[in-house]
Amino acid sequence: MLIAGNWKMFKGPAEAGAFCRELRDADLPDDVDVVVCPPYVSLAAAAQALAGTEIGVFAQSCHWDREGAFTGEISAAMLKELGVYGSLVGHSERRLYFGETDETVARRSAAALAEGLHVIACVGESEQERDAGETDAVLRRQVSVLESDENLVIAYEPVWAIGTGRTATPEMARQAHETIKEILDVPVLYGGSVKPDNAAELLAQPGVDGALVGGAALTVDSFVAICRSPS
Repeated sequence: MLIAGNWKMFKGPAEAGAFCRELRDADLPDDVDVVVCPPYVSLAAAAQALAGTEIGVFAQSCHWDREGAFTGEISAAMLKELGVYGSLVGHSERRLYFGETDETVARRSAAALAEGLHVIACVGESEQERDAGETDAVLRRQVSVLESDENLVIAYEPVWAIGTGRTATPEMARQAHETIKEILDVPVLYGGSVKPDNAAELLAQPGVDGALVGGAALTVDSFVAICRSPS
């Protein structure tokens, strides 16, 4: 079971370091892998605070080239040098606001995996696509461009549930995870308004191998409660 906290554009270095020191001292279950995903500027502080622990530090994205004229981008090699364990790629907000496509997600994923990083690749349908009955087709399109790898994890995050407070029903999550696993035999996380009061039911569904947590990952107590949910 993997629980990953995506901090999005929250927590500068000082706040990130304090959070990670508190998380480091929390009573986390031994059978749950825990990951935090700070903004770029806070990666070093998080990695330093969590050094020597089993808690992983992931970036929120990475570029597909090792270096070059790509202003504002960060390469997988740079992340690795910093002591970062892996990276998210293709989060719905990257697709929605920053022009991310299935092709660029696949390229980012391949580059990070080739560098030896772990990857959580995000996929999911919009509200319009779900209402039109296109969820299965969207997931197959998004997942089929990714290459299977022992360090790859996929996060199913229905776009209509990101930051809205709405959550897929356990049955919706189970069906989506089954579709993804028909294409790639990799662990699949559920993401989309995961909170302490719904985590246990979602994580108990067949084919759900963990959670990608957004807003509820910004406070230690809430995040730790979700980490304890599977046990």
